[in-house]
Amino acid sequence: MNETQKQEYYGSYLKSVHRIGRIGLAIGVILMMGAPIVMGLFLKASPDWGAFVKGFLQVAAVYWTSGVVEFLVYTPMIGAGASYLAFLTGNLVNLKMPCAANARDICGTESGSMENEIVSTLSIAASSLVTVVVLAVGVLCLVPLTPVLESPVLTPAFNNVIPALFGALAYQYFSKSLRLTVLPLAVMCVVFVALPSLIGSVSFLILLGGGLSIAWGWWLSKKGKLGGKLG
Repeated sequence: MNETQKQEYYGSYLKSVHRIGRIGLAIGVILMMGAPIVMGLFLKASPDWGAFVKGFLQVAAVYWTSGVVEFLVYTPMIGAGASYLAFLTGNLVNLKMPCAANARDICGTESGSMENEIVSTLSIAASSLVTVVVLAVGVLCLVPLTPVLESPVLTPAFNNVIPALFGALAYQYFSKSLRLTVLPLAVMCVVFVALPSLIGSVSFLILLGGGLSIAWGWWLSKKGKLGGKLG
């Protein structure tokens, strides 16, 4: 397959991905919204719609920023097909992005390439299927394992699963360019230590951290100091 045929195939592939992705997202939204509505009609129960709208607006005011930022940041990294799957199934930052990043490193693909589009889609699809199986098993075993999960010995471990996961993943990327990561990392650590209440506003601080990283990277690149593990 020559380059022209490759690009034509990729264009056709993207069209089908967008068509199937939009249909899948529409079905997903209908199912997520329809389930509580149908149960409410069947049980003749209805929420206080005034309180619902008020609560919804308060939550939306917080999460719309996260939704926009995550779309702008992650979609170029993983491509269209993987984005449809990731945003529909959730756990984007905790699970899907680390899975896609690891698959990209193993296969040696580059962000924005057709190969990375396919690798990311396959990895996130596999991750979604595994997540469903694990959750199903977890629900079935929840009651029998409750005494073990609530054990005082294991509670500290469960409380630190996410920090341990992201610490390991972060080091993998931070170590590739220490000069690029040291300033943004130091600034964000100082911000969170000085103002711990901001931990609940991570979505907003993504803009600050991302903007600072881009500006710092641009300055290092301009000075010719970017590159290599010590670069």
